[in-house]
Amino acid sequence: MSEEQVEAQTEVAVTDEDRDEAVEAMTLEQRQEALKQSRWNVFLWLGIAVLMFGFALFPMSFDETYDGFTNSAEKDIGWVWGPSLAGEDFMDVPLTIDAEVQNPPAALDVNLAAYALQEKDCAKNLGAETEKARDGNDHAYQYQLLDETPVAGGEYTFDFQLDSGHYCVIVQFVDSDGNNIGDSATKMTIDGAVYPNQVIAGLFGLVCLGLSAFAFIGAQRHGESVKSMLEKDLETTETKVLASISNERIAAGPSGPPGPAGPAGPPSADGPTGPPQSEPVAEPSADEQSAEAVYEPAENGYYFRKMPDGSYDQTVYVKNEDGTYAPHQD
Repeated sequence: MSEEQVEAQTEVAVTDEDRDEAVEAMTLEQRQEALKQSRWNVFLWLGIAVLMFGFALFPMSFDETYDGFTNSAEKDIGWVWGPSLAGEDFMDVPLTIDAEVQNPPAALDVNLAAYALQEKDCAKNLGAETEKARDGNDHAYQYQLLDETPVAGGEYTFDFQLDSGHYCVIVQFVDSDGNNIGDSATKMTIDGAVYPNQVIAGLFGLVCLGLSAFAFIGAQRHGESVKSMLEKDLETTETKVLASISNERIAAGPSGPPGPAGPAGPPSADGPTGPPQSEPVAEPSADEQSAEAVYEPAENGYYFRKMPDGSYDQTVYVKNEDGTYAPHQD
């Protein structure tokens, strides 16, 4: 490995380390702001992607009826734009033609054919161009022939893939040799749709969808960091409060000397005259307990309760709006 390659890898490693350190050095507020920005980016790029896909699927429509003079349905669909290069490729613009037959020619050998010819003047005689299309050697002149015999009330579809350019569309009834056999009694209508924005808008939509996915991953990372920092801060606060309580209890020591280890004297000779009578002991109410206990403040709005005997309750308390105290809940 050359010295230049080693230096380049070292610079990349240093750059990555600096970026990781910068991320680790972010405060909680900075991480929350980054999380908010990442979420906005997710919705922004996702919305743009939806608009691009909708624009890609928006067609340029046209329709035409059968002309008894030309014995075909011809339509100048104008300029078809797109990034496609000359020849067949994945960036070609889709063209769909739906033909509805009302009255086909009265002949035994009848087929339905369609042409997509890259010509600017659709009013001229296109006999030579249709013959070139039937040869099938030029992508700019395309021809499709349906195998099934058209019948009255039938609907038939042709699909083409076009390069960028000006196009003329022709749909007609032909025999097995490709000759036009329509007559004045023939009736047919065609509806077509061109999708010139499908490739361009579709590619932009995919790019925006990928950016939305990256923003979502970033939002997840920031969300996990914010959650971890909040949990760590809460754990640290509770640890400090409990440690403060423990230190206070250790400093206070025992509340008094231990009581006698045994009975005060020998048992009576007469013995018990009956079962021992136990007097009910009244339990102190919650108000009395609250009055006897003292709540001492700790850090960050937390309190610990000091009992009348000088000991401390292990529970961390928070102060309510009405002045009462309640155990802190995670």
